[in-house]
Amino acid sequence: PPAAPPPPGPAARGSLSIHRAFLRSPLGLLRLGQLLLGAAFWVTVAAHKYEGAAHFALFAAVLVWLLTLALFGLSLLGRWALVPWLGSRWLLTNLVHDLVLGVGLYAAATGIMGYKAGRKSYCNLPGYSQRCLYGAYLSASVCGGIAACLYLFSGLYCLSRRCRDERDIV
Repeated sequence: PPAAPPPPGPAARGSLSIHRAFLRSPLGLLRLGQLLLGAAFWVTVAAHKYEGAAHFALFAAVLVWLLTLALFGLSLLGRWALVPWLGSRWLLTNLVHDLVLGVGLYAAATGIMGYKAGRKSYCNLPGYSQRCLYGAYLSASVCGGIAACLYLFSGLYCLSRRCRDERDIV
């Protein structure tokens, strides 16, 4: 009898290369903006004295930023299939990340920092001699608000691709 062919081995991993189509796509550009504004948000908060609810705002910003960095890196290298369970649902993973975590946590962080900026607006007066955190809190609030909008746009982009029965992010 003829010999059976050997069972297939594991898929060979090619060399790492940049997935240029993702980098030029709307999602890739939005991810770059999210990373830049997210870093501006948490660096602004972390570089100044903060207390109370700003701890949560900083935690939320860093958490979302790190997850966005992971999504961006895996998408840029085209290696999302290596992520168990989520890799086969990469478009849905990006959609949930953007709309639930990105918009939700950045909106909350923006609200917190906006509230804190409003509470410190008195120190913006000329002749005030103490250190003023108004500018830092306001800057963080603006960066967070724009980042939340970018997450909303990328979530809507992923949702439109999902509604058109497309399975890939590009």
